[in-house]
Amino acid sequence: MNPTTSGRFRVLGDPHGEWLLVDRETTDPIAVSGGEGLEPGYLIEATVEWDDGDATLAEWKAVAETRIHFVGSVTNLFEVARDLCEDARLQGEAVLGKTTRSTDNEPNGAVYVFAEQSGARDLWEEFRTGAMPLEPLVERLSDHSPEPYEIFVLDPVDEPFVVVYLVPDPDSMLAETVRDTYL
Repeated sequence: MNPTTSGRFRVLGDPHGEWLLVDRETTDPIAVSGGEGLEPGYLIEATVEWDDGDATLAEWKAVAETRIHFVGSVTNLFEVARDLCEDARLQGEAVLGKTTRSTDNEPNGAVYVFAEQSGARDLWEEFRTGAMPLEPLVERLSDHSPEPYEIFVLDPVDEPFVVVYLVPDPDSMLAETVRDTYL
């Protein structure tokens, strides 16, 4: 009998053709094969089986079809993110966040900037591989709006920050605009 584990996982993409699941309880990443139909960002209930050290996604069910987009070499960063980067730089903050608002002044998202550590760490890569979990930001948003969300993790060319933009309505004009601009 193969060892198994079950639980809730956030799905991240893996450049090697495998899926990376981040355990919601422990935030430990697990690279798995299988999982046809998954998308990066999905929150799933799943069972993972190990056979000779290789993990396979035995079964899964989507709990929320949140989508996460990791975009490198971003140019023309949107104004709120540029301003937040400047504020973080002036205040000497490593992390800064702000609620974004629609033209009707209604909250429509949350943007965070994370200062890159010169030479020591690649934060964009850490978010992409689950080494730096996105779950605390997702949980904060879930206090105000249920999943699914659209999440953009941007690595700007002209800023020493990683930008994480959480949009609570994946069908909104805002989500569509960000997708059209950066994907």
